[in-house]
Amino acid sequence: MKNQFLEAGQIVNTHGIRGEVKIVPWCDSPEFLCSFSTLYLDGVPIKVRAARVHKGNVLAQLEGVDDVNAAMRLKNKVLHINRADVQLPEGRHFLADLVGLTVIDDDTGETIGAITEVLTPPAHEVYVVRGETKEYLIPAVDAFLRGTNVDEGWVRVHLIDGMGQEI
Repeated sequence: MKNQFLEAGQIVNTHGIRGEVKIVPWCDSPEFLCSFSTLYLDGVPIKVRAARVHKGNVLAQLEGVDDVNAAMRLKNKVLHINRADVQLPEGRHFLADLVGLTVIDDDTGETIGAITEVLTPPAHEVYVVRGETKEYLIPAVDAFLRGTNVDEGWVRVHLIDGMGQEI
């Protein structure tokens, strides 16, 4: 079952004396996080009065957070977004939805394992797939991905020699 609320970033500090918070975004980009008018803190909706990108992070003024002391109490809190507030383009998925999917070798039809983690280095995502005897690092690029169906719970991949390592 897909979670309604997805982790989107963490408040790591205050900014200035008027209650702004500095957020490290955990989503595609800081601009994506700035597009939300409501975020969720400990399951409670909180309105975003203003948000802007600053050095790869987000500086936000949240409703009810009017001074540095109020902002300081939010330090290290994780912010969430509501899945219903996002319309993903065709073929795009939330990373949280990929973890746990069954991975099938498209050439043989055999199940090789399940996605345990999605790495996000600068070039492209990499799926960490753990099977019974091997672990695979599969780049999330067209050369290796043959299909993804989050609703049915599978990813089909093309493997090459040396991609899997004994565990």
